[in-house]
Amino acid sequence: MRPAAAAEKLGIPSVVVTTTGFTAIAKAAGKAQGITGLRVAEYPGAVGVHNEALVEKNVETVLIDRIISELTAPRRADGEEPSSTERRPDAIVFEGSFDEINEHFREQLWSDELPVVPPTPARVEAFLKHTKRAPDEHIAILPQANLAATPRNIAANAVMAGCKPELMPVLIAAVEALADNRYNLNNIGSTWGVLPFLLVNGPAMRRLGIECGAQLVNKGANPSLGRALGLIIKNIAGYKYSRNYMGTFGYPLNFVIAENEAENPWEPFHVEHGFNRNDNTVTACGTVTWGWAPAIYGIEEKNAAQAALEFLALEVTKKPCLARLVERGPNGFQNMITFMIAPPVARALAAAGFTKQKIRDYVYEHARVQRRELEFLIQYGHSEAFRFPDMVERGLIPKDYLVNETELVRVLPSADVINIVVCGDPDRNRLMVLWGGYVKPVTKKIEL
Repeated sequence: MRPAAAAEKLGIPSVVVTTTGFTAIAKAAGKAQGITGLRVAEYPGAVGVHNEALVEKNVETVLIDRIISELTAPRRADGEEPSSTERRPDAIVFEGSFDEINEHFREQLWSDELPVVPPTPARVEAFLKHTKRAPDEHIAILPQANLAATPRNIAANAVMAGCKPELMPVLIAAVEALADNRYNLNNIGSTWGVLPFLLVNGPAMRRLGIECGAQLVNKGANPSLGRALGLIIKNIAGYKYSRNYMGTFGYPLNFVIAENEAENPWEPFHVEHGFNRNDNTVTACGTVTWGWAPAIYGIEEKNAAQAALEFLALEVTKKPCLARLVERGPNGFQNMITFMIAPPVARALAAAGFTKQKIRDYVYEHARVQRRELEFLIQYGHSEAFRFPDMVERGLIPKDYLVNETELVRVLPSADVINIVVCGDPDRNRLMVLWGGYVKPVTKKIEL
């Protein structure tokens, strides 16, 4: 979509070819690049499962005509009617009972299909008291809708999610992180189902009620913060299900985790990334996987540490990052993996002499599969049927991947894509691996 938008800005008529279901997201991506009414020619159906004869027929009898039609006609608007009157940012948009308000919000696609707390002026005002920013100051412009995130509309979504007012600074910093170009919010609409989540660090966690221990995703302020994140992405960034947020099987609720710094044998995540230990930070992350975590058992700490390393390397090979390695090549751009490690496992690893970097290096070297398995996943798990010789020629992978089909090859582009967070039940020996293609973590300081 971006090359077509760039060409249109230069006055060159361009058309984007999509498959069924992707026209809306193509137009939304074009609009995010400043092009209203991006020309789109839709191939009918899922081309990836059509045989060659059907693909040729659809191209010759349907797609070519659509391409010609788009290129020979003036670019049309997206069909969105401009508002005849500007509404004040603090205007009341609807009045009614609790049930009536929730039904109206559902009809407008403002809710997450669960009941919301009505964002009354009084409730919004309670949040605005927890920031020095002006109510309608532009905190950021969020793609793909390119709408301004302000303290007022951030607060409205936080109210809807059931957050407490004192969480307002966390959400402002989270919005700043989401808006950072490095995070790549503009590309989370993939059918892979990219789910943003937040990581919180710093001494204010306990005061704000943000949990870092057992069942942290479901306790304290974490669930409401996660839900507010999802509503902000829906209502300000403009990601709507089946329109430009295309996860094939849908999405669980967005979630929040926090690092257990008291039980952490290493530097906390935010200190690793250049912040002071007493700073409070929020990191925008993302994942396309959420799975049950294996338990780590060992007769002694050394055995437990080795088992943990081998588990981590094995878990990485089970994640869909294998098929996305081709997307950005060996530099690992827009890839991230998060290791959530419970404190007992972290202590065992640290006692055995493993720093966070040594863990990354071990997993990078040992997360391997047979070449034929990786090549199969890339060929059939990617939109383009690449083979290893082609990938080497294009500079997507190094030459050392050209080995016998049964030899082992690395599945990670670099050790640096791994992020390690100590959290979870302080009395359990578990870990979890989350992979989040398309996005890179971005950390911002929380201004309390």
